[in-house]
Amino acid sequence: MPSDLAIVPAHGFTGHVDRPFFRRIAERLNRHYAVVALSFRGHGRSCGKTSVGPEEVHDLDAAVRLAHDRGYSKVALVGFSMGGAVAMLYASQDLDEPPAAVVSVSAPSRWYIRQTPAMRRVHWLLEAPHARLLAPILGVRLGRPWPSVPASPIEVVHRIAPTPLLLVHGDRDHYFPAEHALALHRAADDATARLWLEPGMGHAETGMHPGLVDRIATWLNETCTKTSEERTSTQVVA
Repeated sequence: MPSDLAIVPAHGFTGHVDRPFFRRIAERLNRHYAVVALSFRGHGRSCGKTSVGPEEVHDLDAAVRLAHDRGYSKVALVGFSMGGAVAMLYASQDLDEPPAAVVSVSAPSRWYIRQTPAMRRVHWLLEAPHARLLAPILGVRLGRPWPSVPASPIEVVHRIAPTPLLLVHGDRDHYFPAEHALALHRAADDATARLWLEPGMGHAETGMHPGLVDRIATWLNETCTKTSEERTSTQVVA
């Protein structure tokens, strides 16, 4: 495994670094790579309030910068649900140091999804004034509603190229049906995006198992090594 690569795992809504499912994934990834894990704003022990997506891009940027400051020349992102959307939003920007690769697990393609009972409950929590008072019980502190709707992942996913992108989604996801991953894959760059539809998999961190984490680690190893070799070859030819 490349020693110059660090992984930044990004949790989903109401998650944080001390959640058991997320911690197990981070520890499993740490068998292969250095890991810089973060709790997004308004989650767990982090300060502030969550924007449920767009402002968390700055938190992810801080974690990536920390990994580079620690001496890792390449940083890959592995995001889950909201964290997967944040990873795509981040990687779609015009960055001085783009990620080595992006893995998005169980992410939505669009905002305001209400097609499942689970997401209708999430929107009730986000939108009903009395419901928002319950959010701290779930370990999350909510910011104000969006003043305007930010770009959704499906609108920006094509900008991630040439960074390699892996979309992972389960066929038993009770938050976002697999059609979200299919739509993202269609909108992404054909040459750099891959899609894994996982039979029997549920949603995000809770749907992961050790074998899938290891497969993602193997994909990162093969992809980031290949990308580095191609860049080196290009530099030599130039």
